[in-house]
Amino acid sequence: MGAGFRHRSCNERQSPSFARERRMPALPESAVYPLHTPAAHVIRDGAEALAVARQVAAILLEQDAERDRTREVPAQVVDLYSNSGLWGISVPREFGGAQVSYAVLAEVIAIISAADPSLGQIPQNHYCLLEDIRLQGTPEQQAHFFALALQGHRFANALSETGGKNVQDIQATVRRSGDGYVINGRKGYCTGSLYAHWLAVLALDEQGRGQLAFVPRGSEGLAVIDDWDSIGQRTTSSGTVLAQDLKVPAFNLFPTYRSYESPTLAGPFAQLTTAAIDAGIARAALRDTIAFVREHARPWIDAGVEKASEDPLTIIQVGALDIRLEAAEALLERAGLALDAARPAPDEDNVARASLAVAKAKVLTTEIAIEASNKLFELGGTRSTLKRHNFDRHWRNARVHTLHDPVRWKYHVVGNWLLNDIKPPRHDWS
Repeated sequence: MGAGFRHRSCNERQSPSFARERRMPALPESAVYPLHTPAAHVIRDGAEALAVARQVAAILLEQDAERDRTREVPAQVVDLYSNSGLWGISVPREFGGAQVSYAVLAEVIAIISAADPSLGQIPQNHYCLLEDIRLQGTPEQQAHFFALALQGHRFANALSETGGKNVQDIQATVRRSGDGYVINGRKGYCTGSLYAHWLAVLALDEQGRGQLAFVPRGSEGLAVIDDWDSIGQRTTSSGTVLAQDLKVPAFNLFPTYRSYESPTLAGPFAQLTTAAIDAGIARAALRDTIAFVREHARPWIDAGVEKASEDPLTIIQVGALDIRLEAAEALLERAGLALDAARPAPDEDNVARASLAVAKAKVLTTEIAIEASNKLFELGGTRSTLKRHNFDRHWRNARVHTLHDPVRWKYHVVGNWLLNDIKPPRHDWS
């Protein structure tokens, strides 16, 4: 590599600048994606948000399979999505937003995700970041960043890291430097980073507390690496973000650790948005199952019918899928309503109830997403596996997205509450 290894002189060993240069190699070049000036419509209420979501979903559905196949998303598609105003619908009313209910927001995410779950996921962390701003921002910070969201600016996360003991093992640091701060660290699973105008970088301060820094995408010392290589959710741009002596103004720093020092809806909110994506994936799989069975599948020889849609065992399976999906969607809506009930005055009890409601919804949305995407092949038959249909994207998307946190722990949360009166833990996954 390059000039290779060479011995250092005594002067080199004593030079702090040389040592720093050895520890901090030049950042790789950021991935390029066109970022146009935002010009978003401002949605005024929940009914309009749902109507716009259906309109946008109809457009996104047109090339969903091709975008997954090529792993390419035209800039105009993402612009159309964010300029629709959907990315600003959770902004509080006092700052000019619609402040739609949590139940409506979950349904909006599910509608979009049924058309393209990768694009349904890219604003998921954007919504969570808006919630961070609502919970921990000063009035001045809220006014500034909520205005950006309403204009159509896209926020993406640089929160998780891939090399630690668990998801809460954060190594990135933020340190005071003059009037501002400096961040150093490596982030992974940075969903939406390629498409973002702003990155929100999580780092620990000197006291080990989580601080969230909002930085413009093109900032010096920030690199976005488009290296997401998963089998599913292929166009979420969930790659790597590197921060090297990344300067952050004090105004752009949010004390996100405070969101878990007292009861807030930060955790159940994050889980609600995740469950909504899984519900959308299940809708997409069932939609394509019904269409394929009607138009292309063949009945089994013992059924004694002319069409696969008349095969009694197929009819039973499709009916069962629809019932389980509707049950999952009902729990998703109920979870949203539980968050809505807690929002005016969150406390230990109503936040626990919200977390429990979301846990139940997460179980069913996870299970129906995987089941429906698998049943598509069973009911569609061998010809449903042909590459031209790209139906495997539903299973790949379901399998990958439902790995965000283990659903087996949702059962534990609910059982522990019922048996031992133990409230759910407070973190992003509960």
